[in-house]
Amino acid sequence: MPSESSKRGLGVRLFNRTTRSVSLTDAGRVFVEQVGPALQDVHGALEAVRSQQTIPSGTLRINAFAAAAREILSPLVLEFLRRHPQVHVDLVTEGRLVDIVAEGFDLGVRVADLVPSDMIAISLGRPQRYAVVGSPAYFHKHDRPRVPPDLLNHPCIRVRLPNGALFRWQFEKDGQSVQIDVDGPITLDEASLARIAVLEGVGIGFFMESDVQADIEAGRLVRVLDDWTPLRSQLCLYYSGRRNPSAAFRAFIGLARELGANGGSPVS
Repeated sequence: MPSESSKRGLGVRLFNRTTRSVSLTDAGRVFVEQVGPALQDVHGALEAVRSQQTIPSGTLRINAFAAAAREILSPLVLEFLRRHPQVHVDLVTEGRLVDIVAEGFDLGVRVADLVPSDMIAISLGRPQRYAVVGSPAYFHKHDRPRVPPDLLNHPCIRVRLPNGALFRWQFEKDGQSVQIDVDGPITLDEASLARIAVLEGVGIGFFMESDVQADIEAGRLVRVLDDWTPLRSQLCLYYSGRRNPSAAFRAFIGLARELGANGGSPVS
């Protein structure tokens, strides 16, 4: 895009600038409309060239929510990098659901229910499940909740969603769904921080099972309401249809299909 200094060559101003913002002039909008198709043709030509590569290289940009990124990092992303050392992976984690095409990502990772309908999805074979946990020291002093409403009598670690709303803990048993708006002494927006608070005995926490599985197995955390947290939707890798995928993109998709076929376990 020409800078404002191009005014001397074009004889017309393309931008309106203030100390706070930059916007296009009418002439600038006409210019963008005219050069846009040409730039798209150049981009398409570059993709066509990249698709002819036989050795995967370049950068893949992936968007995922944090818990999903932790699950796929070792079996998928790091395994891919071991196989294809000339590829750089840019993995961005955030809670909000983004338009991966508009924001420049090659791939996204979300639970199946959240994958946009116009995207191509590959199941990673990893069903999701929640876990309600507290420390042994906490339950030494407090009774264990037997049904979700019992949580209203316990201090809980509250979680704030990316949109600012407080997360309601979700449960299901025998076709009955329950949401509990818990209360407690602290509100956090990151699972790793909530885990620390629970380990310290501050109260009960609600996590993706994968985030606390090692703590449960080691006895650092005690699981409760297990019969109220059934399996949920699987994780999916998704992407838009493209005419000329790069060698790196094709290789990553191939490894993701291997992982899904293997039930989400590490690929041998």
